[in-house]
Amino acid sequence: MPFEAILRKYDPVGPWEIEGGLSGWNNTTRFVRSNGLRRVLRIYETHRDAAKVAFEHRLLDALGQADLSFRVPSPIPCNDGSTIVRLEDGSGRLACLFDYIEGERPPESNAQAAEALGRATGELIGALGSLRPEGLPAYHPYYELATSYPLCTEANVSAFCRNPPGPLSGLRGELQAIEARIGGIRNGLNRFRSLPHQLIHGDINVSNALAADGRIVAMLDFEFCTRDLRAMEIAVALSGYLNEEEPLASADAFLSGAGEKVRLTPEEAEAIPELMLLRALDVFLHFLNRYFDEVDGPDVIRTQTESASNSLRTWDGLRESIRDAARRRLSD
Repeated sequence: MPFEAILRKYDPVGPWEIEGGLSGWNNTTRFVRSNGLRRVLRIYETHRDAAKVAFEHRLLDALGQADLSFRVPSPIPCNDGSTIVRLEDGSGRLACLFDYIEGERPPESNAQAAEALGRATGELIGALGSLRPEGLPAYHPYYELATSYPLCTEANVSAFCRNPPGPLSGLRGELQAIEARIGGIRNGLNRFRSLPHQLIHGDINVSNALAADGRIVAMLDFEFCTRDLRAMEIAVALSGYLNEEEPLASADAFLSGAGEKVRLTPEEAEAIPELMLLRALDVFLHFLNRYFDEVDGPDVIRTQTESASNSLRTWDGLRESIRDAARRRLSD
């Protein structure tokens, strides 16, 4: 990885010290030090579209001026004034540098942490709802499954799930169950379109937040920010609790925190369990589309299939309890 070549775009002299970072499924992250300062280097691995990153950075600039109780990433300009660097290794990938924010990932299966994340999420919903950054977001709403994942046509998904390739043949039962859920959710997507829309982060979970002393000190990774259902912000975060040991306790704590900062309509609160299901299936389709595009291999699909199967089983048992909690915590 040409880290030094990227960093010379910011400081041609250096020296830069490069440390390991927590890279996610979609991007590569490294911590770097220079002249006593710590920074965060991010390399986008899923697209080569500078317009997407530019929109993200304009949004971050606007949020940085908002009166929030937590921080958001602050893009650092390089030598030519841009906050985006295109790698010179022939890959066309994009990179950017951010100020480092102190904090640690919130603990999982912890009601206090879930409540704090809910409170920060509600606050962020309020801030994003008032922003009108220049340009249009690049990503489609969650309910636009066909547009978001062009390789995941009904025919392609059906063929894959009913006759998975050799390394995944042992997951045929799980894949067919997921296919049935995808078919069901596709048929009911139109009912969501009339719910309130605004800009949302779109990927809130514990890996995209930092905590200190029991409170959220930063919300990270705004790459997928787009205009979508306001309630989807809540549903995305709640879906992350489906694979925890005590998902209902975490979900209720999150909703309690969110309800301190934002109120939803009764219709939005009612829809949250189904939007959680949409998020779980969307994640699976995201990685299946990458598999069809030869970005990811069978091991990734195996992991995502097992995760989706577990989420769906948990969702079946908790959806009405979560609906009741959403009504109680979020709706007047």
